[in-house]
Amino acid sequence: MQDKELWIFGYGSLLWKPGFLYVERRLATLHGYHRAFCMYSVHYRGSATHPGLVLALEKRVDAECQGVGFRVAAEMAVETLVYLRKRELISAAYLEETHEILFQDGGRARAVCYVINQNHAQYAGGLSLGLQAEIIQKSTGSAGTNAAYLENTAVHLEKLGIVDHDIVALDEMIKRAGPQ
Repeated sequence: MQDKELWIFGYGSLLWKPGFLYVERRLATLHGYHRAFCMYSVHYRGSATHPGLVLALEKRVDAECQGVGFRVAAEMAVETLVYLRKRELISAAYLEETHEILFQDGGRARAVCYVINQNHAQYAGGLSLGLQAEIIQKSTGSAGTNAAYLENTAVHLEKLGIVDHDIVALDEMIKRAGPQ
């Protein structure tokens, strides 16, 4: 039985659709990783025959990712991990790891983070922004369009005051291209 509170680091869809109860949400930074559209989505935002792209934490020594730390009460920790593992580990393209996050207003915590498995067939590292935009523009999966996933993430990052230049650029490319 989990007897300690749990921290979850959100950087993509967890920002706008956590799907679990939390007692606190704080702006946080994870060092050594960056947010990237580096995972082919064959379930939620694409299909096996026409994969989309979703965000993952990609390891990079000089990087940092700004996001949100969600604190989950101890009595909800096990239930929350079961939910997140079902949602995030659907194809083993993510690795569930625990890393230190630093809170914008001070302090730190160990948080569960979902990091891309760079040895998995769904790893899509190194794609140009133009190719990412093309894939995102044309893809749809069981959870909706890939473009809506990008837009929701961009809107929520902006609301939080987080500037991610690649997300902004991709969102602008998709909006300029118009509906497919």
